Amino acid sequence: MDLFSNLALGFSVASSLENMLFCLIGVLLGTLIGVLPGIGATATIAMLLPITFQLEPVSSLIMLAGIYYGAQYGGSTTAILINMPGESSSAVTAIDGYQMARKGRAGVALATAALGSFFAGTVSTFLVAIFAPPLTEIALKFGPAEYFSLMVLGLVMSIALAHGSIIKALAMVVLGLLLGMVGNDIFEGTPRFTMGITAFSDGLNFVALAVGVFGIAEILRNLEDEHDRQVLTKHVGRLWPTRDEFKAMAGPVIRGTGLGSVLGILPGGGAILAAFASYTVEKRLSRRPEEFGQGAIAGVAGPEAANNAGAQTSFIPLLTLGIPANPVMALMVGAMIIQGIVPGPNVASEQPQLFWGIIASMWIGNLMLVVLNLPLIGLWVKLLKVPYFVLFPIIMAMCSIGVYSVRSQPWDLYAVAFFGLLGYLIAKLRCEPAPLLLGFVLGPLLEENLRRAMIMSRGDAATFISRPISLTLLLLSVAVLVVVLLPSVRKSRDEVFTESEG
Repeated sequence: MDLFSNLALGFSVASSLENMLFCLIGVLLGTLIGVLPGIGATATIAMLLPITFQLEPVSSLIMLAGIYYGAQYGGSTTAILINMPGESSSAVTAIDGYQMARKGRAGVALATAALGSFFAGTVSTFLVAIFAPPLTEIALKFGPAEYFSLMVLGLVMSIALAHGSIIKALAMVVLGLLLGMVGNDIFEGTPRFTMGITAFSDGLNFVALAVGVFGIAEILRNLEDEHDRQVLTKHVGRLWPTRDEFKAMAGPVIRGTGLGSVLGILPGGGAILAAFASYTVEKRLSRRPEEFGQGAIAGVAGPEAANNAGAQTSFIPLLTLGIPANPVMALMVGAMIIQGIVPGPNVASEQPQLFWGIIASMWIGNLMLVVLNLPLIGLWVKLLKVPYFVLFPIIMAMCSIGVYSVRSQPWDLYAVAFFGLLGYLIAKLRCEPAPLLLGFVLGPLLEENLRRAMIMSRGDAATFISRPISLTLLLLSVAVLVVVLLPSVRKSRDEVFTESEG
């Protein structure tokens, strides 16, 4: 009964006129930036973080969540129509979706993606509602040692699931941890790595770093690769799938939802991994595997359900433990901190309206996406023709104004420029910035819990292995590193991420 009363509370919060409006703004913005290849949900949420400072906490987080799962929908539109995924998790959708469009079935492919995503979003929203409260109760038993070990596991998982070299991913995490140490020491109050700049005494501005590394760097990278986008399908045609097509997509959608719901919880690239895992499973289970790559509807339905389910369930570790599962969730942590909310297990008990309002808004947002997206396909097709050189100067100006408005510190603008160039350099070196952001967000928490655990144990490091939960989490971290370094696993991992980049 508690579940239903909590969901009733959530829907009463999410269905208020103000929150419905922000949810609508979020899903529309998400779809828009998903449709425009090269911007991405992470960059957009980073750019909009300053705006959330002026909004109510529930409204701002509902809007940011809407942007995230809305981008999953929008990314599939470009993947199907122009063979260019707007989101990396939509890369696998392009394989069969584009072939369906070439055969005159673009409408069916888009409807399959939308309906599969809606089903997956609905199921995974209820999974979040079911599993979040018990996990919150478990999290309340965590002490500093357990939180330290959990964060170590999160960082190890982000390294394991990052694109490219594991050594480069480890370097990014270490760089993020070092950047997180800038500012006054949390226990002694002495300045560290501030270079004598008083503006950095409270640490580097999270918004400036996120906007620079993800927003400005992404813009620079895309301007370098600017080219015309040829829209294959100007008139989409029939949208609603036939009975046989519904039968063909039912199994893949259910399996994709299950896979995505589990893998989305993993720190790093859970949603991307879920999409590729779903495609591999469907190809192996199919009676006609030769159709994959030629326009198989299962090759669109399964991965789209998987990446949307993964996007929703990535909220579970955020809402229960305060640990971000991916860069977008790290930005959500930043948004909560800006609003004065400490992410973690106490959110559910101290701010139930916020906790359950976000969960309920996911279902409302998914319904909005299905109702709005299919009729607006013509508009998205027109937007695909807007050149980057028109969009990006406006976006960069808005980024600068937004970052400056948070603290009114000129140093934050210098930081944005520096981190924009750093992000561009990171991309050129084929390193992924996601572990850097996770390291930066988790770094201060990692240090705080490490030092607190050591103080409580009077300097005895054995406290991390003498406590059962902490020991289990550390053993899991070691196991993940060992598995990832196995030659067979490294080879298959490289193949998956090479395909996603292609």
